[in-house]
Amino acid sequence: MAIADKFITAEEYEKLPDPGYPTELVRGEVVMMNVPGFRHGETCLLTGRIVGNFVAERQIGRVLSNDAGITTNRGPDTVRGADIAYYSYQRVPKSESPKGYPTAKPEVVFEVRSPSDRSGYLLAKVAEYLDAGVLVVCVIDTETERVHVYRQEDVGQILEGEQELTLPELDPEFHVAARDFFA
Repeated sequence: MAIADKFITAEEYEKLPDPGYPTELVRGEVVMMNVPGFRHGETCLLTGRIVGNFVAERQIGRVLSNDAGITTNRGPDTVRGADIAYYSYQRVPKSESPKGYPTAKPEVVFEVRSPSDRSGYLLAKVAEYLDAGVLVVCVIDTETERVHVYRQEDVGQILEGEQELTLPELDPEFHVAARDFFA
C-alpha cells in the first residue's frame, strides 16, 4: 500500500464519527488530544467572552470556540481545533454560515496552553496558523499568566499583568489587560 493511501482528507475527517475524545487531523492522520482540565476550560470561556462580547457589540464578525476546525494545510491535510477563533464578516460574510471547515482563515486565533503542551509543539502550531493565513495568534499561558502574541513578520511579544493586548487585526479599538484573561 502506498503511504498516501493511509492519509485522510479534511472532508473525510469531518465525517468521522465522534470517538468520544478530542482529536485533530495532522498531515492526514488523526491524532488524539488530551482533555486539558478545569483551568484550561475556564480560561477558554473567559477569552471567548472577552473577545465575543467585543465583537458582538460592534457586529464585526464571529467568534468560534470548542475546536471548530481550521484547515491549515492540504496534501496531506491538517485540521486544527483552535480554542477561540475570530472571523470578520469580510472573510466570512454575515449572510453565510459555512458547513464543515470554511476555506477562509480566521484573522485571530487564541490557543490556551494545555499543561501537556511543549514549547516546540506550540511554536510549530503557531507557525502553521500563520502560514495558513491567520494574521495573529495569541497563546495564553495559565501557568505563567502571560499572553504570547505572534504575527507574520514578528518575533513575538510577551504581555503580562497590566500590559495591554491590542489587536488591530480584530478592531483598532480592541485592547485588554493581559491579567484579564486569567480568572
